[in-house]
Amino acid sequence: MIIPCIDLQDGKVVQLVQGREKALEGGTPEEMLERFAAFRQIQAIDLDAAMDRGSNDELVELIASRAIARVGGGVRSPGRAHALISQGAHRVIVGTAAFNRPVLESIAQAIGPERLVVALDSKGGNVVVRGWRETTEFTAEEMLPHLEPYCSGFLCTYVDKEGMLQGTDLDWFRRLRAATQHELTAAGGITTLEEIRELQKLGIHAALGMAIYTGRLDLEELARLNG
Repeated sequence: MIIPCIDLQDGKVVQLVQGREKALEGGTPEEMLERFAAFRQIQAIDLDAAMDRGSNDELVELIASRAIARVGGGVRSPGRAHALISQGAHRVIVGTAAFNRPVLESIAQAIGPERLVVALDSKGGNVVVRGWRETTEFTAEEMLPHLEPYCSGFLCTYVDKEGMLQGTDLDWFRRLRAATQHELTAAGGITTLEEIRELQKLGIHAALGMAIYTGRLDLEELARLNG
């Protein structure tokens, strides 16, 4: 499955490079939802909430109410996760909170593991948290089996190439695929149809941002590939 991304910052749809430098702004959330209408699911991330710099709650609620959306960014409590589900989110993405076992357990209990996706984003070989600003001592490969009981899938971003349109690391995603039978979604640097097809062969979904916002990948062609 191909999943277009809507990242929110300061009330706008944006694309960042490696989670830091804003590269471009997209249309309004309503315009982006219309552009992505042919896709079965979308992904919405509140970057301000992820970085503890406020939130874009109204826009998140708008997106969650109008599309089958997986939503993340700053989800660090069962109350927040439950609120997103109540607003219409199909699934909730948790990153930083996954490294606090009691919090992760309480979120999984609040919404059910089937509604929970754990984000394991890697930079320089290690998982990064808090809006990719803090590096942990763990690799994504070693964390996957420990987190499986609490979720139904993983969102794994190769941060080293995020937003750079230079391709991603397919070997890393192959290692992740070998480490878990859970659903996997790849993100970070995916630039070509060939990469998407290779991920599909591995049974891995592709979350796309910069490549579609810049027109590097054509939405109609992606919709056909998505079936």
